[in-house]
Amino acid sequence: MLQIAFLRSQPEVVKERLAVKHFSEPNLVDEIIALDDERKKLTFQFDDTKAKINAASKEIGMLMGKGQKEEAENRKKEVEQLKTVLGPVQQELDEKEKQVNDLLLRLPNLPSSLVPKGRTPEDNEVVRTGGSKPELPASAVPHWDLTKKYDLIDFELGNKITGSGFPVYKGKGAKLQRALIQYFLDYNTQAGYTEYMPPLMVNEASAYGTGQLPDKEGQMYHVTVDNLYLIPTAEVPVTNIYRDTILKEADLPIKMTAYTPCFRREAGSYGKDVRGLNRLHQFDKVELVQVVQPERSYEVLDEMVAHVEKLVQSLGLHYRILRLCGGDMSFASALTYDFEVYSAAQEKWLEVSSVSNFESFQANRLKARYKDSNGKTQLVHTLNGSSLALPRILACLLENNQTENGILLPPVLQSYFGSEMI
Repeated sequence: MLQIAFLRSQPEVVKERLAVKHFSEPNLVDEIIALDDERKKLTFQFDDTKAKINAASKEIGMLMGKGQKEEAENRKKEVEQLKTVLGPVQQELDEKEKQVNDLLLRLPNLPSSLVPKGRTPEDNEVVRTGGSKPELPASAVPHWDLTKKYDLIDFELGNKITGSGFPVYKGKGAKLQRALIQYFLDYNTQAGYTEYMPPLMVNEASAYGTGQLPDKEGQMYHVTVDNLYLIPTAEVPVTNIYRDTILKEADLPIKMTAYTPCFRREAGSYGKDVRGLNRLHQFDKVELVQVVQPERSYEVLDEMVAHVEKLVQSLGLHYRILRLCGGDMSFASALTYDFEVYSAAQEKWLEVSSVSNFESFQANRLKARYKDSNGKTQLVHTLNGSSLALPRILACLLENNQTENGILLPPVLQSYFGSEMI
């Protein structure tokens, strides 16, 4: 959530940055400021009335002490009259504060000055590429055929049990999935990240805290009876560990990693781009989250990008890193780098990771703060990244490493899987 003080001090800058994200309601900035003006007037009225009540109450005590009962009774009547004014002012003030907060929640985070202008994925900026484009045998097929050939994943069975987008991994497919998860977690913990195993459902406050609500309610599975949400990513529960918390500067940076299943409705997705593992409603992902001092967040963002890049390199995949344009960024992000790996059998790039700096946007919603060396309490910065999302990584590993004799696994996975080849 953006801070009201910044909106008031630089409204035109806020509108200009919102335009980079193609935000359709820039008038909200003026509405918020106008409502905040009304809130300030009501706050002054409330405080002034409260001060008069306190002063009169003190005076009543003094008058009673002097035996001036009639004057004291008159002052009591004045206090009662002031109290009848105070109640409605308090009610109106609470309503005005709610209106300001509700509108603030609708504003996305401001994009960094590093964000390219643009509206669609075609406008994203390629930062760099790595790895080699694989040369496949003439008999090469896409992963949905490979998973059937080697009996690794049963898409039809998942459709029977639950529905489309809920595959069943079995045999060596389940083992490879487990091997990837363990390798990713080991890679992250060896780099100093602490592993967590968080809940797979969160309450409304947690979803609001990281920016999933009110922006993405249509993409989350909602358990209506208990008003809980299935997590779309481990970012949500892990970042909320520090909701309503004041940290010490010595505690920072905080580095966390977690494996969880993720659940996304993916409403509106259809066609060839959702075939096989390309887009699922339930999938596995290993996540990174960092909580850091504000002045270090962009340095840490670069470190996280380098960390994920080395992980992708270790799998021997052809990849590219994109700096997302304003129109393709998430609601909460200030700057995002996407990782895509090349699917040789499908002849297309598939996204496998997003690494983002949210600056203080999530922290302001979460009330996640720390005391600096001067004893001043200020908001932390939060960052997160996929390290990695498994479905498309698995798809590319299967497709890009297929041979006439089977699927040759990258050396880093062979000890986890227990074999060189499927």
